[in-house]
Amino acid sequence: MESLTPYTEVRLMVAQCFRTLTTSTDDKDIIAALQTLHSYLDVGPESTPTSVQRAEFRRAHYTRTLQFLVSNIQADWLHKLTAAQRTELWGGLFLHGPPEQALLVLMEGIGALRPSTNLVYLVSITEKFLQSGRLADLLWSYCLEAAPSDSPQLRETLLGRIVALPDLTANRLHPNNKPLFLPQQYYPLLATEMLTALERTCKALKDGTDCSLTFVAQTLGKVCIQGHSDVVLAVMAPQLSASTRSDMVWQRVCWKLLENVPQRWIESVLTGLVQAVRGPEALGRIIGNLVLTNKKAQFVITHKLLLLQYKYKTQVLRIVLGYLAADRERRPLLIQVLRSVSQAWANPSAVKHTPLEQQVYVSKALLLSVSLLRDSELQELRSELLQCMLGGMQSHLDSSVVHIRRLGMVVGECLSSRMDINGTKLKFEYDQDEETQELLSLMTPVTSDEPEPEPVEGVDRPQETNEVTPSTQNVTSQNKSGPQPKTDPESDLDSDDELTPYDMSGDQEISQASPPRYLRDCLENLISSEDPMRVELSLRVAEGLVRKNVFATREISVQLTKVLLHMEDKYSINGFLSLRQATMVALTATDCIPVTQYLTAEFYSLNYSLRQRLDILEVLALAAQELSKPITEKRDPSTGTAASTDLTAYPGDNPVHWRQVVEKRIQSKTKRLSKGLTQPPATATPNRYAPVAGHFFFPLLRNYDKPEVTFDLLGSDHLVLGRLIHTLGLFMHLAVNAPIAAQMGRALLDFVWAVRYHVDQMVRRGVLFAVCSVFLSMPSQNLLLDLSDQLFETRTWLADVAEGDPDSDCRSLAVQSLVLLDKSLRKQLQDPQTLSLES
Repeated sequence: MESLTPYTEVRLMVAQCFRTLTTSTDDKDIIAALQTLHSYLDVGPESTPTSVQRAEFRRAHYTRTLQFLVSNIQADWLHKLTAAQRTELWGGLFLHGPPEQALLVLMEGIGALRPSTNLVYLVSITEKFLQSGRLADLLWSYCLEAAPSDSPQLRETLLGRIVALPDLTANRLHPNNKPLFLPQQYYPLLATEMLTALERTCKALKDGTDCSLTFVAQTLGKVCIQGHSDVVLAVMAPQLSASTRSDMVWQRVCWKLLENVPQRWIESVLTGLVQAVRGPEALGRIIGNLVLTNKKAQFVITHKLLLLQYKYKTQVLRIVLGYLAADRERRPLLIQVLRSVSQAWANPSAVKHTPLEQQVYVSKALLLSVSLLRDSELQELRSELLQCMLGGMQSHLDSSVVHIRRLGMVVGECLSSRMDINGTKLKFEYDQDEETQELLSLMTPVTSDEPEPEPVEGVDRPQETNEVTPSTQNVTSQNKSGPQPKTDPESDLDSDDELTPYDMSGDQEISQASPPRYLRDCLENLISSEDPMRVELSLRVAEGLVRKNVFATREISVQLTKVLLHMEDKYSINGFLSLRQATMVALTATDCIPVTQYLTAEFYSLNYSLRQRLDILEVLALAAQELSKPITEKRDPSTGTAASTDLTAYPGDNPVHWRQVVEKRIQSKTKRLSKGLTQPPATATPNRYAPVAGHFFFPLLRNYDKPEVTFDLLGSDHLVLGRLIHTLGLFMHLAVNAPIAAQMGRALLDFVWAVRYHVDQMVRRGVLFAVCSVFLSMPSQNLLLDLSDQLFETRTWLADVAEGDPDSDCRSLAVQSLVLLDKSLRKQLQDPQTLSLES
């Protein structure tokens, strides 16, 4: 007879043992059968089965053996065994085999059995299973290698049993539940078992054995998502923090553990972890740069914990923001967080509609973010922080709630002291309490986060000293070598000239700087150069380069305009504002449509100061005036300019000049009762403004009624509204004889009609100026055709303004508008032939 294979022998032996336990009444046979089953789990030298047979038993027959034992838990042979034999032979089978199979069978048996002594016994076996460290063995088995018969369904079931064990046992054992199964004891035990598995993993990695942390990460994530993160991480976080302090392998294990947590559970793990760790350094050692590789983790850390949830303590904010600031690669996220938090704090709608607790929480996050900024970063964000401070303080101080007003005062004081604007600091009077003291204390940086940027500064300082030292040594060596050939006894006076070579070298360096000759070089200097002389020279020649190189200008016109619009006078350049404005005007006049589209779009954009918006209007107005000049015969602009200056400087060269002077004097001294056409009307000449007038005019009317975060045109920003109306009136006036003048006039009257009774006199002057511009520039034949419904109502309004407006300029403009309107109406209503005879 052929010998049986190991797999067949194991199957036949297990079947024989089952048959013996089912049918035999002899105690010796029952004990022998149980011992035979135990032999397949023993690993010692006295074990008779081979390793192949033991592996086959664990793979294919262990679960079936345990299920057989649970199903026969009421058998007589079990009760005939003594307590020691029952614990060793029957219970030992659950404690020495594959732990995942044993746990599943135990939980299945607890769910199937009704309350009885058998259920109590099975529960006691489960207690021993947990107390003997079998959970750690289970987790370690999945770290070392996955079971051959493992499947996603089996793993999901096993995870559910591990995580929900307190709930499953409570549903079955409610009045008689064991203390070990309660959440207060079970989940700390589970945390300890996970730490044990991680420790074994570290040892295995040091020995060169590959491991997997997927199952442990899934267990951690599922425990946290079910609401037990505080209990579990309260045990794990201190141990992980201590272990990762000096062991790099532990750090790598922790980073891999967090990376393997499923996306749907990573939020609960991170929120629990930031509350469990003691500082940002510990958080950085445990999770590493997870926020840079995991988008969900980045959203939770940089947005949800700071803006959407506000239930956490201040320590959590310190840990999260300190973690972002602690590493060079994570600091850009700190800048991103600061921008989003500052926008949220300064949002007027948020001040009105969000809970007070959330506003306090966002204020703390803002102050902590600002306190963690370096000086270089603060310099880059100074304008944004200033807008946030001014807009946010206005929103808070306008609130009727005392607590919100006080919050705006405290944050405004802290921001102004951190930015140190011109050496001035805001100071308010308010009642001090615990909250205000806490907010003020947030500006003090944490000492543990300060040593990290110091090495960077320490590296820069030696470089600077190394750069200065050679030059100083060269100067001194030159000074020493210079006097050596001199034998004059009066050479001692040469020591007074030691400073001269140093000053001369400085003067030579300045004189050697030459202005850029190409427009792109000029643009690069304005963007990236830190040399004040190069920036000043580039700014001074920019206008000439723009007007000289038309094709080069059109390639970078919008980019250069953007740079100039955002440029600040960091180096105190003489005439900076006029040079900047002249260059922007030249760009607009040279490449009109793209630059105009950019400026008009940016006028209503966010994050611009009122000064920048006024600059945009001034540039557009000056460019429109330049474009509206008549186009003369083609000639070199430089030649034309030179000729005009020559004529002005030398009036004697023009023989008609004195006659013009005399004629002007006679006309000024002559009084006429009725004056006809003494001179022929000026002939209409083409200009460059008429074809593009719509690009200047209509985009500025697009979004005037949409208030933005930092800009409310129809609200409190009266200055900008008045300047806008004046600018639109100027565009209208310059569009005389243009084909689009009638359409512009109708749109302008519709716009100013809504603000004709504005409280600000500057706005009313702008409205009257715009009305005058419409009557002057709009063709008279179009007034009655296009504006017949508005003319008489407009005339009535002008008459009321001319009589009752408190401002004298407004009354004068109203009278002029009435004269123009009446003149246009008479011209249209009278007979043209009669009009020519009367003239």
